[in-house]
This record gives sequence, structure tokens and C-alpha cells, in this order.
Amino acid sequence: MTPTTNSRRRFLQTAGGATALAIAGCLDGLSNDGEQNAQGTDTETDEEGEPAAVESVDVDRIARDPTAIPDPVDWNEPREHDVTVRTERVTAEIEPGVAFEYMTFEGQVPGPMLRVRRGDRVNLTFEVPDDLNVTNHNMDFHAVYGPGGGADATTISPGDDPAQLSFSAEYPGVFIYHCAIPNMDQHISAGMFGSILVEPEDGLPEVDREFYLGQHEIYTDGDVGEEGHHGFDFDAMLAEQPTYVVFNGQAYGFTEDGVGPMHAEVGETARVYFANGGPNLLSSWHPIGNVWSRFYRDGGFLTEPDRNIETAPVAPGTTAAAEMEFPVPGPVKIVDHALTRAARRGALAVIDVDGEADPEIYDPNP
Repeated sequence: MTPTTNSRRRFLQTAGGATALAIAGCLDGLSNDGEQNAQGTDTETDEEGEPAAVESVDVDRIARDPTAIPDPVDWNEPREHDVTVRTERVTAEIEPGVAFEYMTFEGQVPGPMLRVRRGDRVNLTFEVPDDLNVTNHNMDFHAVYGPGGGADATTISPGDDPAQLSFSAEYPGVFIYHCAIPNMDQHISAGMFGSILVEPEDGLPEVDREFYLGQHEIYTDGDVGEEGHHGFDFDAMLAEQPTYVVFNGQAYGFTEDGVGPMHAEVGETARVYFANGGPNLLSSWHPIGNVWSRFYRDGGFLTEPDRNIETAPVAPGTTAAAEMEFPVPGPVKIVDHALTRAARRGALAVIDVDGEADPEIYDPNP
């Protein structure tokens, strides 16, 4: 993403759904030889290794495009994937006029989705550049057998040589990854989490659309809507009293008041991958005006999904998956049904469904 200054508020107010979605750092999927490239970013240090006075990079948009998902697995034999993830500290707006300093994988929240097949091998290069970071970082993959899910092997300081980790994706499902240094709760709250999807050998059922959302709490030293730069509030985090609860780093980002809603068509089926980074709060995940017709609890794909679920609990540190059909047009609102979070703290997104009405199913004017 190209850094900008003094334009975040204007951008968010005017960009809407036509915003450029070709985000630097997004994983576009797998090349023919099985390689993936993820780019990321974090914070900065001075020559003595202490937090630097250098400002973080200003970006126009913190919310990762929810359609930036690698293509479904289309291979039948194990592959190797070379993946590079870099960390970056960026300053962006939680909502118009409210700036916050995020810690990220790849410059946006959540980190990029990785997608492999069971039995594939991932060769990870993890970078913490000293001009973009002020503290140590690492990666804990819940999809990895091994100490700390890879955190032990990937813990490095800003400016260190990149860490290398190679692992086999042994068990299918969709799993969270996150930074896991001692201040992991702060780092996750500030945006350092994402998902890795390990498809079963036979793949997943085909759907028309896929979306990728990540919920997390942001604990700041300001009030909701208070304009200016908000710092991080450790006392609020210890009390588990967030200022904001958001999807993809931005309050109401996927609505008309943000960068614009997601889109679908009548008759389609969509699958949503939903990572609850936390670090503390359970999400009561609900689609207003629909149901989760198939809910893959805790991201598991080897058991039969739950059917027609209205509100699904998604614990912090978990990625769930769910599917829904769209038999009628209109907005489907995705919320945390702890409704103060949706109504006042930002945890609401919209899928606009276009197409012909079906009064046999829904008639607003009988």
C-alpha cells in the first residue's frame, strides 16, 4: 500500500466501495509452482534498539479487503509453498477523525489469509524490518505442530536477519495465527492476527463467494468518536473494557459509512471465514436477515457442520467458517450480537444482496 499523509479522513469519507482493492501485501493465491508471497509490516527502533521517535507509516486504509482470499486448492498432491511475512507498524483511522497506531502483518488487519492443502509444506520467511518496527515479533500458528506453533523459532528483534521456519500442514481446518511475544494481548489488539486455511485432501465444497473477516477489540485512551490520535490503554485492556470492537481493524468499515459493503447476488452461496483475534472477548456471531446454513464450529471441516445456526459463539483465538444462501435481495448485516458492540463500538458489516425479490419467501408489502 502506498503511504500517504494528511489524507486518511478524506479518503475514508469519499472512497466508498470503489476503493482500489489491489492491496499491497495481499496474497493473491498460489502460483503454478505452489509459491505464495505475503508481505507485511510492523514498527521501528533507534540505533540502541529502543523504541524510535520515527513516526509510523500513515495509510489510507487499515481494513483488509474481505475478498482478498487465495483461490481454492486445485491440486491433488502435496506441494511446497514459499511464504514471506513482514511486520509493519502503521497509523490509520479506526473511524473518521480517530487515528490509532496499529501493529500488523502485511500492513492491514487481519493479516493475509494463507491457503494450503493437508500434507503441503510451508517454508516461511519472517521479517521484522528495523525501519518499520519498535519491538520483537513472532508468529504462532494454531495449524502447526511444534513449540509455540512456530513462535519459538520466529521470535526476532527489529533489524535481525529474517527467521526461517518450515512446517507440514498436518491437520485440516481453518486456524488463527497471531503474534505471541509476552505482550501478545496488546499486539493482537493492535492488529497482529490472521488465518491459515488447510483444506482437506478432497478440498471444500464449491461456493460462489468467499469472505474473510477478523474481529478484535481496540483499547484506547480516548472515547468512542473522540477525534484525534488515540494511544493504547493497558488499564482498559486489563479491565477488558474496549473502546472499539471492530471487523478488519475499522469501525463499520464494510458499510456505506466506511469503504463500502460486501456484495452478493440472489441465488448464490457464500462462505465466510471469521477470525476472532480477541484478545479477550467472545464473539456472538450473527447474520441479521439470514442464518448460518452450515456452521463449521471452531473451523473444523472433518465433522458435519451445524445447520441453520442463528448466533454462533466464536472464542478469542479461533477462526470459524460458515456458509449462507441468499434467497432474497437486501442487506445482510454481520454483527457481534453482544449488541452494544454492533450499535456503538463498530462490530457491524454489510453484505448487499442484489437480485429479484421473491414474495413467496419475503413480502414487505403484503
